[in-house]
Amino acid sequence: MYGSCRFALIPAVGSSSASSKTRCAQTSRNDRTVANQQFGRVVSQSSQLVRRHKLHFPSRVQRNGRAEHSLKISAVLTEDSSTMTPIEDDIERIGILNVDPGLEPFMDHFKYRVKRYVDQKTLFEKHEGGLEEFAKGYLSFGFNREDGDIVYREWAPAAQEAQLIGDFNEWDGSNHNMEKNQFGVWTIKVPDKNGVPGIPHNSRVKFRFKHGNGNWIDRIPAWIKYAIVDPSRFAVPYDGVYWDPPPSERYQFKYPRPPKPDAPRIYEAHVGMSSSEPRVNSYREFADDVLPRIRANNYNTVQLMAVMEHSYYASFGYHVTNFFAVSSRSGTPEDLKYLIDKAHSLGLRVLMDVVHSHASNNVTDGLNGFDVGQSSQESYFHTGDRGYHKLWDSRLFNYANWEVLRFLLSNLRWWLEEYQFDGFRFDGVTSMLYHHHGINMTFTGNYGEYFSEVTDVDAVVYQMLANCLIHNVLPDATVIAEDVSGMPGLCRPVSEGGVGFDYRLAMAIPDRWIDYLKNKKDEEWSMKEILGSLTNRRYSEKCISYAESHDQAIVGDKTIAFLLMDKEIYSGMSCLTDASPSIERGIALHKMIHFITMALGGEGYLNFMGNEFGHPEWIDFPREGNSWSYDKCRRQWDLVDTDHLRYKFMNAFDRAMNLLDEKFSILASEKQIVSSTNEEDKVIVFERGDLVFVFNFHPENTYDGYKVGCDLPGKYRVALDSDAFDFGGHGRVGHDIDHFTCPEGVPGVPETNFNNRPNSFNVLSPAQTCVAYYRVDESLEDNDHEENDRDTVKVVDDTVTTDVVARQADLRGSMSPPVEDDHVIDPKDMRGSEVDFGKGTSED
Repeated sequence: MYGSCRFALIPAVGSSSASSKTRCAQTSRNDRTVANQQFGRVVSQSSQLVRRHKLHFPSRVQRNGRAEHSLKISAVLTEDSSTMTPIEDDIERIGILNVDPGLEPFMDHFKYRVKRYVDQKTLFEKHEGGLEEFAKGYLSFGFNREDGDIVYREWAPAAQEAQLIGDFNEWDGSNHNMEKNQFGVWTIKVPDKNGVPGIPHNSRVKFRFKHGNGNWIDRIPAWIKYAIVDPSRFAVPYDGVYWDPPPSERYQFKYPRPPKPDAPRIYEAHVGMSSSEPRVNSYREFADDVLPRIRANNYNTVQLMAVMEHSYYASFGYHVTNFFAVSSRSGTPEDLKYLIDKAHSLGLRVLMDVVHSHASNNVTDGLNGFDVGQSSQESYFHTGDRGYHKLWDSRLFNYANWEVLRFLLSNLRWWLEEYQFDGFRFDGVTSMLYHHHGINMTFTGNYGEYFSEVTDVDAVVYQMLANCLIHNVLPDATVIAEDVSGMPGLCRPVSEGGVGFDYRLAMAIPDRWIDYLKNKKDEEWSMKEILGSLTNRRYSEKCISYAESHDQAIVGDKTIAFLLMDKEIYSGMSCLTDASPSIERGIALHKMIHFITMALGGEGYLNFMGNEFGHPEWIDFPREGNSWSYDKCRRQWDLVDTDHLRYKFMNAFDRAMNLLDEKFSILASEKQIVSSTNEEDKVIVFERGDLVFVFNFHPENTYDGYKVGCDLPGKYRVALDSDAFDFGGHGRVGHDIDHFTCPEGVPGVPETNFNNRPNSFNVLSPAQTCVAYYRVDESLEDNDHEENDRDTVKVVDDTVTTDVVARQADLRGSMSPPVEDDHVIDPKDMRGSEVDFGKGTSED
């Protein structure tokens, strides 16, 4: 199988974590399982190595030594300015089929959706000036200045009459009637008076229209840029706010976007719950107090949750009511701009958690209020069951509707251009991809589950348009999909017929850890199962790995630290007393779980706010069930700031993990080789880039002189050691010891090597520790022992010093050159070897 098929069908590891928005709605998404018909790009175990094929990460297929598009219409797929031509005769091959021949039986499906995509872009070109112009709807809809006046437009085809009301006319719309055009768009012009805007900045406004039954209803404008609620009154509706500050009050960005990193190290954060006090934190407080912490821990990207306005705080931001408005709980639009600019000044990129998979069912405050029983063609949402998500209690968009496409695509461009976001994490992508929304669906890896009548092609085409738009507007954007199904092609370029995301979240990984921590004793942990979860991803499609996100911390669940240490996390974290066995084990495994997830689980890494230092307890937003308490809707930064508490050790290790990637670019490396998974020893040995990693999960056994395989000969030293004193360990591994390699077997004959590695060296591997080793370039060494010793990653205090930053540049110069393809073996040469990777795989 491994010799004949580049894409193996590997059954999924079930993903049973309910997402935060589902839990907040008191429902369950335990049926969501990761499909993962995915070929592990990391490769192998028990003597199995995988060649880095030329088709690895291509946006084009290599032919005759040069890059070519496999599709005549590839330019049409990606460029708005291209001449649109009929494509029926041109689509004989879809580029993605060259990447994964297993998709050949579904060629007709790909042809159909590519044609739908190109046809839609053709219509945009013909009627709207192209995709990018079409996505500037916010310059026409909502409130805008035109010819010195304020013009307001709203799409509401079912309305019989319409008026604009607000503070400016004392909520009497009789003199502000709107006019309707043939497309159902209502318009009104509010002229200035003596040079003063007809609608004052920061004043309340609403759209009033007559229902078909003759009743008048008031709604917040769909394109409103800001919405507020009276905080002194309970359960009152929101009001739209006309936001047009004078130049003196408008925030001006001062710093450019940081360059796109080779691999994102993402800090997932919720501004509102980022205060150490039981209250809602502000954008400016987050910028000034939390962003420096993120930067100090060597993250390069911040992912902000709950930015879009949501009237129900406990929804975690996933039941959006006002898509163009920033959440007013944390401040104004200008305050959010300050936050993003501050992040850019620190070298941090900022991604936004965007929710286009559904909308809040809230009629009074949200977009759902425009649905007054009209047909799907006249509404933002589908009618009937197709327009309602029964688990999330929310409305579902009609992605085939022209004005829905305008609204959602313009929404993406608005956040990119107005607020300078650097990309998005798309929530609920699985729900969008299929008519069944993943409800009661277990994905087994059968390709037929992804490409059939259950596929919502309208939504797939929308996502293709969205990704094309985002990357056209901001070529360096990072776009991540929250998908548990593992649809093939989701993270391949649109030009190949893929959906166009840059990454998908590796959502099965945290489920494996939670399952082990809840249900298995340490001695029952399977190294092969752990490896399978970490490497079970599609060849050539990038993943963001994480051990825990906000999903794992929502009320009803526990963080990894809490699962490991339970009640002792409250009483046993003082350095002034000896650590109990539970605390020793908990801190040790916390470091190991997060580190192996980063080092082996994907091409990017994510951590949720506070988990880097083992934040105890769960997240619980103020709600009726907890008497509207903010007690667990905050982050206890004082725990990590208190020097005599052990939380600082986990935080220091998190910082060192990120610094290791900063120095050695392990996440971006295509060289990923697992040489040993020893079930008896409970040891996993692998290489990522030119680092060698040794993870000893055994609860008791320490191995002295443990033999590990490696690729390149030479001298190796410790790069990162979880057992170091700085990380709360016992300092058993010597950092000043040189590990010299020995050749193994006959050169060029892998089966005679040690674990199919041409070289080896011996190490000390204490129980429940992990160590990364780097190869020393002896030609660049000097005789100064202190210079040599600095290569070990250490974090002693809570600041990033100029010395640490300077070391990054120094170490890049001493890195060994990348390994060429000749150093790894094609799977077709391994047919006679023992195959342990991908147990349960179908035989073909």
